[in-house]
Amino acid sequence: MKELYGPLSVIGMKGCEEFTDQVNAYLKRWRGSDECFEIKAECPRFGSGEAKGLLHDSMRGHDVYIICDMFNHGVTYNMYGQQVPMSPDDHYSDLKRIIGAIGGKARRINVIMPMLYEGRQHKRSSRESLDCALALQELVSMGVTNIITFDAHDARVQNAIPLSGFENIRCTYQMIKALIKTVDDLSLNHNDICVVSPDEGGMNRAIYYSSVLQLDLGMFYKRRNYSVIVNGRNPIEAHEYLGKSVEGKDVIIVDDMISSGDSVIEVAAKLKERGAARIFVFASFGLFCNGLANIDKAYEDGVITRIFTTNLVYRTPELLQRTWYTEVNMCKFVSLIIDTLNYDESLSELLSPANKIHNYVDKAVSDGRVKR
Repeated sequence: MKELYGPLSVIGMKGCEEFTDQVNAYLKRWRGSDECFEIKAECPRFGSGEAKGLLHDSMRGHDVYIICDMFNHGVTYNMYGQQVPMSPDDHYSDLKRIIGAIGGKARRINVIMPMLYEGRQHKRSSRESLDCALALQELVSMGVTNIITFDAHDARVQNAIPLSGFENIRCTYQMIKALIKTVDDLSLNHNDICVVSPDEGGMNRAIYYSSVLQLDLGMFYKRRNYSVIVNGRNPIEAHEYLGKSVEGKDVIIVDDMISSGDSVIEVAAKLKERGAARIFVFASFGLFCNGLANIDKAYEDGVITRIFTTNLVYRTPELLQRTWYTEVNMCKFVSLIIDTLNYDESLSELLSPANKIHNYVDKAVSDGRVKR
């Protein structure tokens, strides 16, 4: 019989309650237990905006998993009589408060942070702060053993904590599965569909998709104006394409996140100009910081066919109602990660899902759902 590393406790930070409920339900089903693994924790605030972490159960000797969404702006708190949406800084501070409330009593603390706090600030190009690296070091210094994230903007940020656990997990299998389930008359023959990276930074991600699906690969590189800074970044002047012809082919654009959506729309429009058929977008995190109007227009104009993002970060009710949107549910996968680690077993098979992808695609082909 497999032995547990320690009694399992799962804490969902504010805004992650629904996700944590689903994770808890999977764990209970797999373990054939009526025990609730979900632990209630909260961060009540004073009128000034100050807060404290509060646990309702002892974590002494427990294997604790804290699920947090640093980008959930759908939750608010009261400060000086105003309802203030929680920023990533607020969520990060609450995470530290809950770790502080555990007080070093847990046997192991694991933080599941799907989209890394300050993950886009992963390297220094001038006199800049390295916020993500500092945050990782701070969490480790507070007693966190493992940090689990998904599709990190640049996983090399883990070099900031070389002696601590850091897992960067792909959503590839779940994305491909959602594509096959959602899209009719889909062909995964290399003559009918290809994979494109919207920039050079995402090439490793796109290479993995093209390799496991045995498809051609293309990429865009961003020509930026480095003499100007707009909204904290150098504006993109043009997207230039490198790769084989996409004429008459469906295209899968693979990225880690959608922020404003302007970049992916421009890339999709460039592909349409080159004769591409349907455009499918895979992005682990759909933030849509500037709203949905620009994506709606791109869909109406036939530039984008469908966008797939996960439920690892907050999705607005308006997004969930869009006909061009498909949500990729990751709750079962996160539950599997927690279950595996709690038994102190290897994550190797979960981190390399190539065999699962091949088996699923082969079955879809034999069932007639996909052409090959």
